[in-house]
Parts: sequence; C-alpha cells; structure tokens
Amino acid sequence: MTDQPRYDGGLVAFGIDTANPSVARVYDYFLGGKDNYECDRELYRQIMKVAPEAPEWARANRRWLKEVITWLAEERGVRRFIDAGSGLPTAENTHQIAQRVNVESLVVYVDNDPSVVAHGRALLLDNDRTQFVSGDLTKPAEVLAEQPIADLLAPGQPVALVMALMLHHIADYDETLAVARQYVDALPPGSFLAITHACNPGDGGAVDELVTELQEKIKHAFPTLAFRSVEQISSLFGGMEILEPGIVRLVDWHVPGGRLEDEPEPGVRDAIYGGVAEK
Repeated sequence: MTDQPRYDGGLVAFGIDTANPSVARVYDYFLGGKDNYECDRELYRQIMKVAPEAPEWARANRRWLKEVITWLAEERGVRRFIDAGSGLPTAENTHQIAQRVNVESLVVYVDNDPSVVAHGRALLLDNDRTQFVSGDLTKPAEVLAEQPIADLLAPGQPVALVMALMLHHIADYDETLAVARQYVDALPPGSFLAITHACNPGDGGAVDELVTELQEKIKHAFPTLAFRSVEQISSLFGGMEILEPGIVRLVDWHVPGGRLEDEPEPGVRDAIYGGVAEK
C-alpha cells in the first residue's frame, strides 16, 4: 500500500481532481454523503433534471448490500470480505456491517478513484482490520497481487467478494466477462460472489420500457454504462452456483430460504439487478 495521503489547507488530498466529477463522489452525494465537490454536485443536478429517480439506485443498492453482508456474516460465517469498486465509505458500509456481526471480520476495499482511497484511508486509520487498496479493477492480475488481497485469498477460509454497481462501467461485454472470471478463479472454494449490475430485461414489459427510456436520459453523463441482460449478468459468475432467488431486481432479492413480502410497483430501481453465488 502507498503512503497515507497528504492534505492541503482546505483538507483536500493532493492529487485529487476537484475540477472534474467522479462517479464515486456523485454516488456519495446520492446517499447524502459529504465527501464530494461542486463539480460532482453540478453533475448531480444535471442528472436530476433528466432522471430525478436516479438516487434510488444508490439507496436500493445500499439496502441490498446490508442484507447480503449481514446474511453472509451471520448465517454463513464469512469473516473475510473484499469490496471491489467500493466507492466512498458512507454509512453502513461493508466493514461496519460485517464487524457488527463479528468484530474479527477482515475487510479490504479496492478502488481506483484517488478521492475514494484518500478519504477511505483517512477514515479507517483506527480500524486495523479494514484496509483500502488503490487498484484498477479492470487489471485483475495487479489487484490480486496486492498483499492485503493476496492475504485474504490465501487458502483456508472462504471469502465474500462484492462487486456492486461496478462491472457495468466496463462497456465491452467480453472484457467484462474476462475480468470477472479472473476474480472468480482466484476465490478459494466455499467463497461467495455478490454482484449488482445495470440491467435491461429486454422482455418488452414495463421495466424494459422504463429502462430503455432511462438509458437514453443518462448516456451523456455515464457514456460507458452498460445495461445487460439477465443472461449476461448471470454469466459473470463464471459457473459458480447462483443462489436463490437468482439474478433478480434488487427489490426482489431476499436471503436464501426467505421470501419477498410485497410485490413493489415498477420503478427506476428496477434497472438494477443483483445476485449471490457460491463457489
């Protein structure tokens, strides 16, 4: 890991671009966070003009994350977690959820955004069981060689790898598939992979129509964002056993053995699907 970031007099880490918006910082603003700058808030305002429902993505993903991590820690006894493309550490992040269940849980965050790494390391200085790694997730060999990652992936204990709202930022499907499979291959037996991903079911239904309209609205703000089919998202798990209820809308996801209480009305949150698989 590199040295801790240095800060200027305004508490902005040197090397952070505050003139151009960051996806991670806009996501942070969606969740009501404070680690963002005016350029991020300006992009947020632009997005809200054409797609005012967009922050629901962030909120739905955060609810899903809490349910998944809690289940993995409580019911499956997972004590090692890698959050890939984690974004800024806001309330109810992976380490808080996992360590609430078991204080001994080890968590490594990975992100290539300097803002994420700088703020994350600063906020976690007092947590010796949580680390931040700076890495480009589209280069799995480099990320997997990072010592904190290699230590967590050492044989002996299962690992939960979370790739939430990350893989859909790789525009090319074949590249996305190749990247995901390198991470799957590195997971020890008994490990879990949790993915959320932008989805267009392509079935001609209400969600298909809504997502098609949304894609057009936000393509200028997120030009590489790829909405994929359920089949394509399923393939990213690389042959791992996808647990019930499968690859579904986040509002339909429930822990294996549980059930959905109510059938929500279609909304923009339905553009995000998720699932969990076991190796």
